[in-house]
Amino acid sequence: MNPVHLHDYLYELPDDRIARYPLPHRDRSKLLIYRQGTIEHDVFNQLDKYLPKNSILFFNDTKVIPARLFFRKPTGAVIEVLLLNPVSPSASIAHVMDSRESCVWQCTIGNLKRWSEAVPLKLDADGHTLEAHLTDREKGLVQFRWTSEMTFAGVLDHAGVMPLPPYLRREAEDADRERYQTVYSRIEGAVAAPTAGLHFTDAVFDKLKAAGFSTDFLTLHVSAGTFLPVKHEDATQHVMHAEHVTVTRDNIRNLLDEEKSVIAVGTTSMRTLESLYWYGVDLLERGDAPFVVHQDVERHLRTGGPSVRDALSRILQRMDEKKVDTIHGQTSIYILPGYTFRVCRGLITNFHQPGSTLLLLIAAFIGDGWKKVYAEALEREYRFLSFGDSSLLLP
Repeated sequence: MNPVHLHDYLYELPDDRIARYPLPHRDRSKLLIYRQGTIEHDVFNQLDKYLPKNSILFFNDTKVIPARLFFRKPTGAVIEVLLLNPVSPSASIAHVMDSRESCVWQCTIGNLKRWSEAVPLKLDADGHTLEAHLTDREKGLVQFRWTSEMTFAGVLDHAGVMPLPPYLRREAEDADRERYQTVYSRIEGAVAAPTAGLHFTDAVFDKLKAAGFSTDFLTLHVSAGTFLPVKHEDATQHVMHAEHVTVTRDNIRNLLDEEKSVIAVGTTSMRTLESLYWYGVDLLERGDAPFVVHQDVERHLRTGGPSVRDALSRILQRMDEKKVDTIHGQTSIYILPGYTFRVCRGLITNFHQPGSTLLLLIAAFIGDGWKKVYAEALEREYRFLSFGDSSLLLP
């Protein structure tokens, strides 16, 4: 794979353009429409006017958990624990969130040097006590125990804090439990919101339905790795994080409807949809392949690859073989300039950090058009990043 030079994907983002709070009305943010090189501007609640006919919008219905926990030692030192990935009693986020009594997570730990494995930490919240034991310092493994009959999800609801993106540079507030969550969030497990979806309201969904557009929901649990900066000048050397995905039989069937134009709502939905193609390719090559999509899938392809229909149909066949309607897997797919999109024809997304993996994905999707889009957004005073304004990209 040819080098991708990070300096080609940098731009100047003034601090005052970072939206640290959302607008009072989600669907009244600005909307930039990029269509084959031309740009228009409107308000997000007018989205239905700009979508291609027969569009189907795919949403990520993951729900952000209050994944930040602050423990205070008797000495007064504060140990911050951020949940990353569940380890036991299962690697399934759903199973661990339903756990009672104990569970183990891989975590990032602030002030780690002040925490001894021999000393458990305790956190009291609303009469509920959560105890944390450091079981593997190198791997960041923490065992949590609690005495109430609540699930771990219930314990977090009392003890945890919403994990706002670090670039907001502010502490989470009670209101963030609602505003840093999409209105359609359903499956608990993300430590970052799929922020493209924050602009949608019931009113917007009603307008989409009235205009004849279809909607569908899949799940990718967004991890903290989404905020990791690309540190290599050759961006192809960046190590991409893995994230858990869940896809249904109906998702695949909707994707196989050739009359529909697939619009991804957010980069997480796009990565999931493109990952499905590669899982189908793996199944065509090896019938029992696990649903694990690696970051460099495309560079190993010798030719153009199977058709989307063949790849997705093989997934349906595999679901028939296993007699399931839902599949679970993980993806580390890394979409860089030069990538050939197989599934997605449009993308709804916010404006991303300079030199981030998300901006590289945008550049892969619309080419050098990203420079025009971002320059215009800055000139017209769009709000950037998680709580910022939105765009509809149609290459």
